[in-house]
Amino acid sequence: MTPSPAVPHAVSNDGALAAGHPLMDGRTADSPLITAYRGGKPSRRPVWFMRQAGRSLPEYLKIREGVAMLDSCLRPELASEITLQPVRRHDVDAAIFFSDIVIPLKLAGVGVDIVPGVGPVLEKPVRTAADVAALPQLTWEALEPIREAVRLTVAELGKTPLIGFAGAPFTLAAYMVEGKPSRDHLGPRTMMHADPDTWTALANWAADASGLFLRAQLEAGASAGQLFDSWAGSLGLADYTKYVAPASARALDHVRHLGAPLVHFGTGTSELLVAMRDVGVDVVGVDYRLPLDEANRRLGGTVPLQGNIDPALLSAPWEVLETHVREVIAAGSTAPGHVLNLGHGVPPETDPAVLTRVVELIHSISPE
Repeated sequence: MTPSPAVPHAVSNDGALAAGHPLMDGRTADSPLITAYRGGKPSRRPVWFMRQAGRSLPEYLKIREGVAMLDSCLRPELASEITLQPVRRHDVDAAIFFSDIVIPLKLAGVGVDIVPGVGPVLEKPVRTAADVAALPQLTWEALEPIREAVRLTVAELGKTPLIGFAGAPFTLAAYMVEGKPSRDHLGPRTMMHADPDTWTALANWAADASGLFLRAQLEAGASAGQLFDSWAGSLGLADYTKYVAPASARALDHVRHLGAPLVHFGTGTSELLVAMRDVGVDVVGVDYRLPLDEANRRLGGTVPLQGNIDPALLSAPWEVLETHVREVIAAGSTAPGHVLNLGHGVPPETDPAVLTRVVELIHSISPE
């Protein structure tokens, strides 16, 4: 898929971010988040949470009443408001764009919906070469609701950066092959070996859809981008390196020229961290399973890290949670840079006041 020309004023003629972009006009370039992503010393320890704009906030639940998930992602004013809610409540150092990894599929014309209690469900799984060949192509024009939501959000955020995100090609392709969420992802793992040409074609389709989705967010004003590989932890290193890493690199090729920091995060990926870095990113996210000092050792001290407070401890007694957060900070201090985050998303039963208190604790500890 060849991306269409950028919208006017979004990108300068040489492909870099335009002068009015928050990274270029002074709004976010020196923010704690971007400074840490680039390996500098931030003015305060940066923290944000995956799924921070969501299920644990009463204001989110109220505004989402009667609105289907994918519809809420495609209404620019609503998506923007949801993105802003946790920044107002928690004083986090970044907003994460409220959307869903299957939005590129939806906008391309693939039949998909989020079924409550289940997750993404496709009208028709993609399992053959003919299925892949029949996939519609995502166009630049179809992404206008995404760009508009980002523009609205950035206008309100001021000096707080917005993080754009996209699902990594393996995770998208896994949903497409299975047709719904899966525990072991046997379908895509089998396709890699039984029909590698079809797998490659599907992974490349997903890479281009995700890459274009991320590019739309970054050009419209997001200051960083995160590639989120929910299911890569189901893979061994050899399969990841041969069948998945090239597609992830291809997705990121859509946005490298923009110069915004790029983050790669997956769950259950402790054994894949080096390969995930090597697709070409500035920051590696680490889930709760691996201490950050060990992650930094495995990565050779080469990149800033993001993570990795255990979400399970958000409901533990405060003294337990505080001790854990301080341990994460100490372990993260071994890396060239560190952004505090959870080792996965915010659980829906989390008390929002606990998240606010965690942010206050993190901000009270001076950067080293």
